[in-house]
This record gives sequence, C-alpha cells and structure tokens, in this order.
Amino acid sequence: MDSLLNFFDNQYIWNVLVAIFCGAIIGFEREYRNKAAGFRTIVLICFGSAVFTVVSKMMGGNGSDDRIAANIVTGIGFIGAGVIFKGKLSVKGLTTSAVIWSTAGLGMISGIGETKLAMFFTFFMVIILSLFQEIELMLSRYYLIRTVHVRFMDCDFEQVTNFENEALKFKVKFNRKTIEKLGGELAVIDDLSGKMENINKFNERLIHFEPIKEFYYN
Repeated sequence: MDSLLNFFDNQYIWNVLVAIFCGAIIGFEREYRNKAAGFRTIVLICFGSAVFTVVSKMMGGNGSDDRIAANIVTGIGFIGAGVIFKGKLSVKGLTTSAVIWSTAGLGMISGIGETKLAMFFTFFMVIILSLFQEIELMLSRYYLIRTVHVRFMDCDFEQVTNFENEALKFKVKFNRKTIEKLGGELAVIDDLSGKMENINKFNERLIHFEPIKEFYYN
C-alpha cells in the first residue's frame, strides 16, 4: 500500500495524468464533431508529448533537458501533415492539423509540471474550437463562399453562360476557376459567394437545371 502511495506521489505521474485529462477534453470535442483526429488520437498525442517531455527532463541534466522536448515539435509536424488533404483546388484538414499541433503543446506544458497552466489553455482551446465555429456559422449566413464542380450534358459553352446567369438571378456571385473538356462534355469549377440562404436556393434550382449532368461541392 505504501509503495502504491509513493508511486502516485511522483510528480511526473500527475503531470502525465493531467495531460491525459486535457487531451480527453479536446478529444471529446473532436469526436463529438466527427473529425479525423478523434478522442483516442488526441489523448495519445497529449499523453505522448507529456511522456517525452518528462523523459527529456529525466535524461537531460546540465541545463540540456530540452533536447528531446525540442524534437516533439518536429515529430508532431509529421502527424499533422498526415491529416492534410490537397484537392484539385482546395486544402482540407488544416484545422485538424492545428489541433494536433496545439494539443502537443498542452502535453509539453503539463509534462514540465505546469499543470494548472495546461488546464487553463485547454479551456481556451475548447472555446476556440466550439464557440468560434458558431461565430463562423453565423457569419456564413451573411457571406458564404463554396466551390462547386459542374459537369454539363455536352460541349456547348452556352450552357455554362446560362448556368452563371442563373446564379446571378439568385444574387449569387461566381468566380470561374477552371473550365475543361472531359469526354466530350464541359466541366466547370466556380467559386460561389453570397448569403447562405441564396446559395441554398440556387442549389435547389441546379437540381432541376436540365443542361447540368452532375454537380457537387467541396
């Protein structure tokens, strides 16, 4: 019993446990929103960063206990890069990558023993991820940009003109990014901008717009 109490009396143990707690809070938010890096991933990132920081402190000495911890930033960059996907005209996963990077920072803070500071920063990180998303959603009601990929029935350029004129009828602005000929059909990628309500109405119109063979957003 005494050995068990002595075990949990170790400050490093508590540092790592706090890191797991902080990672669990961030991970729960990510899992709730069904993101690529979910609960277990975020917890393990925070846990691993704390463990390596603790190991760095234990092995360092002579003022050089930052050697292993300094490489955590480099190592976590590879994990963050793995969740970034570059499409033809857009990049996805940047927020998830930033979450991984920030979570590693929380683990390192907890690992050096600043557990209260780690929990304080975790609180603000949850605010950034949840509250700020609601602010983005609110702003999108007044101004939204969406990229639409459209494929027409044939190679008649007049169909493209009619499509873009149709957008203007719904007070949706467009910025043509590319136009291609694929298998005897025209394919266009446009950036649509305007109020969310107008873009949604325009989207409903596209479903019944005969010249269009298929369309999708990214």
